[in-house]
Amino acid sequence: MEAAALVALTLVLGALVVLVALAMRRRKEEKTEETEQRAADGSAESSSAKGSTSRKQKQEKQRSRKDKPVQHSFSHPLLAASLKGHSGNVTCLDFSSNGKYLASCADDRTVRIWSTKDFLEREHKCLRANVELDHATLVRFSPDSRAFITWLANGDTIRIFKMMKKDDGTFSFKAAPEDFPPKHKAPIINIGIAETGKFIMSASADTTILIWDLKGELLASINTNQMTNSYAAVSPCGRFVASCGFTPDVKVWEVCFGKGGEFREVARAFDLKGHSAGVHAFAFSNDSHKMVTVSKDGTWKLWNTNVEYKKQQDPYLLKTVPCSSSEGSRVALSPDARVVAISDGCNMALYDAAGGMLEEELLGVHGEDITDLRFDVNSRFLACSGDKAIRVFHNAPGYRAAIRDMQDMLKKAQNKAMKQRLQQQIEDAQSALDTVLAAPSE
Repeated sequence: MEAAALVALTLVLGALVVLVALAMRRRKEEKTEETEQRAADGSAESSSAKGSTSRKQKQEKQRSRKDKPVQHSFSHPLLAASLKGHSGNVTCLDFSSNGKYLASCADDRTVRIWSTKDFLEREHKCLRANVELDHATLVRFSPDSRAFITWLANGDTIRIFKMMKKDDGTFSFKAAPEDFPPKHKAPIINIGIAETGKFIMSASADTTILIWDLKGELLASINTNQMTNSYAAVSPCGRFVASCGFTPDVKVWEVCFGKGGEFREVARAFDLKGHSAGVHAFAFSNDSHKMVTVSKDGTWKLWNTNVEYKKQQDPYLLKTVPCSSSEGSRVALSPDARVVAISDGCNMALYDAAGGMLEEELLGVHGEDITDLRFDVNSRFLACSGDKAIRVFHNAPGYRAAIRDMQDMLKKAQNKAMKQRLQQQIEDAQSALDTVLAAPSE
């Protein structure tokens, strides 16, 4: 009996041991699973965090890429070249009187000299003159195309640079030892140098125009009495300076010199009167016999200024044409007086000067407002600035106007030789126009 009880107890104890062993094994397995799950969860969170960080970095990169200023693009059938070299916005342009160079200045502390013969090439090389510790806002070539003058933004003065030709045909640039003495009390709107080489002009936004000799000696000060000046310039013939501003007229003075070249006086020459509101800007033809003005009254006017003002003969109005303009608008008259170009913000319009017809309307030429407009001396190209690039256009309206003028002359021609010469000139001009229109734009 006792033996049977002992066997039964042994079996029960054995069963209990087995059950405890099984329970402990099960618990161990559960712990292992929990550890593995925790590790997996941690890995997933880490992976998720890494993925989130990676996505965030990618988004930030994309955002920074978007924040970078995009270079303004522009194309047009008449676009001959886009000159790119400045790293700052271009503020002023000037063609040399020999027709070989275009000067540009920008807030990147450089003045660049471009060769006009490269305009139609694929590459547009330029020479760089550095403006030490300052930057130029205005630039003008000397009459002999061997120097240029600049207006310094921070120095508020004129600095002259000489262009010295090197053996390889390029130039080196040397600033004059001393800048002009600062005299203006308001922001400068323009500078100019007479084609005669006798004087330099600087004009500020108050009512002041200063006349200097080439060494920086002040010769005369003019009060324009226009409340404010919006524009001023020296005539291409080198005799006159003119200004416009708040009042609806343009005032013109003659800078007079004696037979020995000594300065005598600044004498009032004539006024252009006819606008009903302030004048934004004006321009001369190459012989100074014509002027064009653009006004807040919504018109541009063409004037004949080839008058004997000393005999009280007044300039007379040739044409009044409605146009779009705004504060800061610029106007250019081609040297042959056949084409008028007017800027309005970042847009530009080209008109036939004689008939007043709108020939071309160019929209969004620059990413910012146009700062300058210039025809080259041969009336072949029109250049403008407004952002970091300079746009150069074929003057197709000038070719058309020349053809029309020669066709009119052909109708009036009397002798055979004259007719043949005019016919040949018309064919040559038409061929040049066709080439321009067929050329691929930039």
